[in-house]
Amino acid sequence: MAESRTLPTGFGELEVLAVGMVLLVEALTGLSLNSLTILSFCKNPELRTPSHLLVLSLAFADSGISLNALIAATSSLLRRWPYGSDGCQAHGFQGFAAALASISNSAAIAWGSYHHYCTHRRLAWDTAISLVLFVWLSSAFWAALPLLGWGHYDYEPLGTCCTLDYSRNFTSFLFTMAFFNFLLPLFITLISYWLMEQKLGKTGHPQVPALIAKMVPTINAVNYALGSDMVHRGIWQCLSSKRSERD
Repeated sequence: MAESRTLPTGFGELEVLAVGMVLLVEALTGLSLNSLTILSFCKNPELRTPSHLLVLSLAFADSGISLNALIAATSSLLRRWPYGSDGCQAHGFQGFAAALASISNSAAIAWGSYHHYCTHRRLAWDTAISLVLFVWLSSAFWAALPLLGWGHYDYEPLGTCCTLDYSRNFTSFLFTMAFFNFLLPLFITLISYWLMEQKLGKTGHPQVPALIAKMVPTINAVNYALGSDMVHRGIWQCLSSKRSERD
């Protein structure tokens, strides 16, 4: 049924191809940068800390968003959705879960930074692992609700990818989901960095608001990974094939 979908009224093949190319560039860039971040953890033992575990979780979440965009890019270049209605539901679930995990991971990183710099105590492994598990289980829970009938996944206007259907009468789900998965993480992020600024008396590197994580996963890779000296050295080790003395 979905395999024979035609382009919606008002959209030409050129517009769909343009969207596909933009999504393709964003997907490949996000996958490349976040893959380097993930590889740096495997390469540099100094990065294997509880705080960096949160960054690793964020990199996996943003890789999931980029993978979701890659599927949408492929469909846009084909000018149709070739994966059927079940594929649409799976695509919507995967993209929504990754986006929610990215937002929550950003809030977890903000809280972790506050805990480290304002309490002068290192983040414990059990705390970091618990945070990561909570983020992913919570994201999967909220993303699964539309599959169970509270909310709905459907084709986006171009008909080449799937996401939450905001036109249906699921106001209770949308407002509840937005509070727990957008407003609350954003509040935690802003409050954590504000408290850090008050405590330290200065502003560090500019931080990306949590909501941007849903739209541009590549920003997280630059902000949290490439902007970190330790992660940058780990990435450089991956690219230069040099091994650290501790290896």
